[in-house]
Order: sequence, then structure tokens, then C-alpha cells
Amino acid sequence: MSSKNKRLILIQRVLVWTLYFFSGFILYSNKGVLPSILITFSRIIYPLSIFWLQIRIKKRTNFLPIDSKMTTSQLWFNLLPVIASLLTVIFSLTNAFLYILGKLMNS
Repeated sequence: MSSKNKRLILIQRVLVWTLYFFSGFILYSNKGVLPSILITFSRIIYPLSIFWLQIRIKKRTNFLPIDSKMTTSQLWFNLLPVIASLLTVIFSLTNAFLYILGKLMNS
């Protein structure tokens, strides 16, 4: 892989993580724009989603390691962090977007 591709990947990762950390900052420091149950869920799962994503990126494994030989409990053990993390990403980014949009409209 060329150094240009590595730099591009690095820049993309830095932008994604910056956006995600910024949305977490808004999530924890300001009153949420979304319904309180979604904000509470996101505040609980947000730190866990960061750790889960770091583990998955570092191991370079599939996000959904599903195998036909898995038991139901193993399947849920692999699916629940993925679902919770994806929902947290969606809720926190939506909350940040709506917060910024609200600030721009009120200014």
C-alpha cells in the first residue's frame, strides 16, 4: 500500500473519530435535543461503543463474526454490541446535528 493511501486512510479515521468525539461532547455537555430515553441510552452506551470499536479495529476482525455453528447465546453476544453501537452512533450524530442546526437557527 502506498504512503498516499495510508495518509488518506489516516485522515479519514481522524475525521470520523473527531466527529464522533464532538458528538459525544455535545451529548454529555448540553441538554439533548432528542427524546430523553434516547439521550440516556446514548450516554450509557457511548463509552462502551468507543471501546468496542477500538477492539474491532485493532484486531481487524469482522464487525459481525457470525458462524453457522454458533449457539443462540453466542449469536446474541456478538450482535448486541453491534446493534447498540450503531444505534449510539446514529443517536449521538443526530443529536449533534440537531443541536448545531438549532444553534444556527437561533443565531
